[in-house]
Amino acid sequence: MQHGSMGKIRIVTNFLQKVWNEGSLDAVDLYLADHYTINHDPGDPWEGQTLTMSGYKDRLVQSRAMAPDQAFTLQKTLEGKDSVAVGWTWIGSHLGDIPGFPATGKKIAMSGLTIYDFQKLRLCGHWQVADRLSVYQHLVKG
Repeated sequence: MQHGSMGKIRIVTNFLQKVWNEGSLDAVDLYLADHYTINHDPGDPWEGQTLTMSGYKDRLVQSRAMAPDQAFTLQKTLEGKDSVAVGWTWIGSHLGDIPGFPATGKKIAMSGLTIYDFQKLRLCGHWQVADRLSVYQHLVKG
């Protein structure tokens, strides 16, 4: 797939759909640069790391395990010269264990803001703030 003149917002939209919503490992190769840096993402075990393509795929598999039916929905987008900011909501079913929380089947949700960095037309990192507390609040409610 060539991105050609495809806008960065469209790239991020397609990336979130194919990679994170659908879990396509093959799609990672289409959207990421050779190295991807997680500059800021409190609560993410990979925060501060620079991942290879293979490392990113491992992160995808591990991250999706708790809610394989997860879905990101973009709420707001803003395109800059070398970045795209997206405000998003996320929902899923808690079908896989989270440390301290065995799978419950409960619906879980959160929201956040991610700024994706680009190297040419490939994603090369992000800076993110996510309301992970909401996930735990859903899990502890009866």
